[in-house]
Parts: sequence; C-alpha cells; structure tokens
Amino acid sequence: MLAVSLEFLALAAVVALAGTFLARSADQIAEITRLGRLLIGSVLLAGATSLPELTVDISAVRQGMPDLAVGDLFGSSLMNLVILAALDLAHRSPGKMLSREAAAHALSAILSIALTAIATMAILTAPRLPGFSFLGIGIWSWGILVAYLLGIRMIFLDQRVTARSVADAHAAMDPVDNGHGNLTPLWRPAVIFLVSAVVLFLTGPRLAHAAGQLAELSGLGKTFVGTTLVAICTSLPELVASITALRMKSFDLVIGNVFGSNAFNMILFLPLDAVHPGSLFADVSPSHTVTALAVILATSVAVLGQLYHVEKRSRLVEPDAMLMLLILGGALFLVYRLSS
Repeated sequence: MLAVSLEFLALAAVVALAGTFLARSADQIAEITRLGRLLIGSVLLAGATSLPELTVDISAVRQGMPDLAVGDLFGSSLMNLVILAALDLAHRSPGKMLSREAAAHALSAILSIALTAIATMAILTAPRLPGFSFLGIGIWSWGILVAYLLGIRMIFLDQRVTARSVADAHAAMDPVDNGHGNLTPLWRPAVIFLVSAVVLFLTGPRLAHAAGQLAELSGLGKTFVGTTLVAICTSLPELVASITALRMKSFDLVIGNVFGSNAFNMILFLPLDAVHPGSLFADVSPSHTVTALAVILATSVAVLGQLYHVEKRSRLVEPDAMLMLLILGGALFLVYRLSS
C-alpha cells in the first residue's frame, strides 16, 4: 500500500511540473499569435491538460474498469470547478474572476454544460435503447463530438471578432505600431508546450495502474475512487496551470482552461467507447449522473457569477464561488453514499 501510494504521488508530481510549463508556454503562444488567451485556454491548454484523463481512462477501460474511467471524466470536471471556485475565493481582487469582465467565457461554459448534459442522457437512456453504432462507436459519442466541434467554431468566430476590435483599438492608439514589438520566436514556447504535453501523455498509463491498485487496496468502490482520487490526480495539470496563469494575471487563461477542459473531457467518451466492447454508456453505473448533474449546476452558477453585475462585490466572500463549493461538496458526498 505504501509503495503504491508513493508511486502515485511521484507520478502526480511529474504531472504537476508539466502543468507549470504548459501554462507559461500557452500564455506566450497566445501573446505571440494574438489569438487571445480565451481561445488558447479553451482549446490548446484545455486539450493538453486533459491528456492524463485520456491515457488514464483508456487504460482503465482496457483493464475492464469502465466505471473508474467514466467516474474520472465527470469527477475531473467537478474538480476543475472546485479549482476555479477556490481560486476565485483566494484571489483578492473582487470582480476579476467570476465577473462581467469574464463574461466572454460564457460560451465555453455553456458548451461544457451542453456536452455534459448529452453524456448524462446517454448514461440514462443507453441501457433501454438499441445500441446503434458507427465504426464501433456509439451514436451518443458521435453526437458529443459533433456538438463540441460546432461549439468550438462558435468560440473561434467570437474571438476573431474580439481580436479585430482589439487590433483596431490598438491601431487607433498607436498608428506607428508595426506589430514587431514581441521578438520571441513562436517555436520556443511551442516546443516547451509540446514536450510538456508528451510528458503528460506518457505518465497517464502508469498513473491509471497505480490508481487501480489503490482502488483495490482501499476497499472503496471504483466509482467513488474514480470520482475523487483519480480525478484529483488527473486534474493536477489544470490546478497547476491555473495557479501559474493566475500569478501571471492571465485570467482568461485560467477560466478558459477550466471550462475548456470540462468540454474536452466529454469528447473523450468517443475514444473510450471505441476501445470498450459493446456500449460504454450502457455498462456504467447510473450514479455517475449525480456527478454530471452537479457539474452542470455548478457551471450554471459560475455563468451567473460571470454575467451578474453589481456595484460592489463582497470583500470577504464570493457568494457564487461559495455556492459552487457547496454544490460540489454535496455531490461528492452523494457519490460516496451511492457507491458504498
């Protein structure tokens, strides 16, 4: 038990270190390419920090533990929201995180809500419906992928309009700007980003093995372990990347990473469904829908916190972040009771 725990912690440390380099390089890529931190955080950084979920959960499915894999996907989304709420509470600059200044992230947040809702409907209905599939992948998984691509296209178009407005504003303020103020070559942060992503990808399979051993040795149900222990570990890249981005005051990168990762987590059902014999959604416990609904509810609260604007926010406590933590804590308790 001790040896497995130490191995688990060592692998988690490697994942956390890679997450630091990911955030710094992603911020530089956003600055150099001028694509915007929202888009880079929602797509590029979110996809990279979700690599542990991909490798961990594919290994879990191949080992005959689909509940561990699905629990990790929903649980990772839940933990990402915990990270966002905790950082909002810890950051002493009211109005910067879950506020109207971050309202542009409502698109990526609503996309994650929609994808999580589709996955929830799939779990509830798959056991009672015929198992239609295409190329060995269920129709529900294809639907999640199509919805994700359409949503990302909306975010890209929205950010392109925003980028043009910002560029026009800069041009009006400084008409002699030739666009060569940043001399950092793009390849440097791109290489760092790629190497860090590869480290996350290679660390995942061993992490899944250690998580499976801990699940057996702890005596807890794999559903609860997948939602907590594995999810916490695979959410370490998001945690470290978000803390690093927050220190750089890249708020768009922080929020984009969280909501983007939650959306990306849902399209991982497609490769999991591909390696699972039969219907993945029909073979997992319906108790996962509790976690999924908590993710939907907490994300909705986050969107309300972004869009709602008051003259003065509390300096002591952020009610939207506190409500998110209460929802997520209650969901963990329900999952534990349902799996015990």
